Amino acid sequence: MKLFLIPQEGTFYKANLHAHSTVSDGLWSPKHLKEFYKANGYSILALTDHELLVDHSTLDDKDFLMITGMEYAFIEKDNYNESRTIELNLFAKNQHNTTQVCYNPKYVIHGKDNAKNVKSVGAPFEREYTLDCIQEVIDKANENGFLVSLNHPGYSMETPEFFGNLNGLFAMEIYNHLSFAVSGIFDYNPAMYSDMLRRGKRLFCLATDDCHGGALDNEIECDRYGGFVMIKAKALAYEEVMRALEQGDFYSSCGPLIEELYVEDGKIHIKTSPVKSIAMNTERRPFGGIRLAMTNEYLTEAVFDLPKGQKFFLFDIIDEHGKHANTRAYFLDKLGL
Repeated sequence: MKLFLIPQEGTFYKANLHAHSTVSDGLWSPKHLKEFYKANGYSILALTDHELLVDHSTLDDKDFLMITGMEYAFIEKDNYNESRTIELNLFAKNQHNTTQVCYNPKYVIHGKDNAKNVKSVGAPFEREYTLDCIQEVIDKANENGFLVSLNHPGYSMETPEFFGNLNGLFAMEIYNHLSFAVSGIFDYNPAMYSDMLRRGKRLFCLATDDCHGGALDNEIECDRYGGFVMIKAKALAYEEVMRALEQGDFYSSCGPLIEELYVEDGKIHIKTSPVKSIAMNTERRPFGGIRLAMTNEYLTEAVFDLPKGQKFFLFDIIDEHGKHANTRAYFLDKLGL
């Protein structure tokens, strides 16, 4: 009997879960961004403007869904360029929930005019770059109906020695496209993600764009379409998409596609678009192993032994252009294996 790790039923929807518009410091309007992404095969876009939570549901149509979100920052020093930062994305489980938690208008730097109508809960919140303060915001966000992810740890000059002490994150960015497209930092973080897993943090991983720029699709400076998430949901409906995210029914990619992932008779089966390698990573040595394509050939499927004695496994897939796709970690005890 097959145990599907990515649900068999439902439809894959392509999503960018990190984007900035003219609501804060992005150079394209929400409407333009929706049009760009829809024209490039996406079905879902989360606008996560800095410090401002806005409902963009008026842009929804039968083939496209806007997720309500925002980015929330903790900065170590007064000078951002010299600072380590913890930057979080908050995704509202209810599309129309625009009541901000731990809000203080003094931290709104971009889009001050848009801050005039902010709804918030509680007194103005003073931020400190401390684990206790960051944890308080994560806890309040979870309590008030948000999923919380950690953004671009490479760009933020962070390591799991610090953020690995945080609890309540649903995901972290394993890839952030803007970091490379603008700053030249290859913000691809599989080692940091595995470190979090080994610390006992059962979180998922996201590939995102974090787009801000004004370049057109055909211009080399375009910071869109570099990292995405493929969400398997029963329908393109807000509650179904958020349920799929919360359950981990998705994978992240910069190019390769995963078609199926399931366990049968003690073996893990994975089917993909044509790729050059499929690696299974685990908690510790001996690791899961790798399948490699011969020169001028490609892989579209692989089979691995279930890694008994390990706590978790996950997959890293690479295509001929060196682009990765990553599954979340699957914990054997949660799967009942």
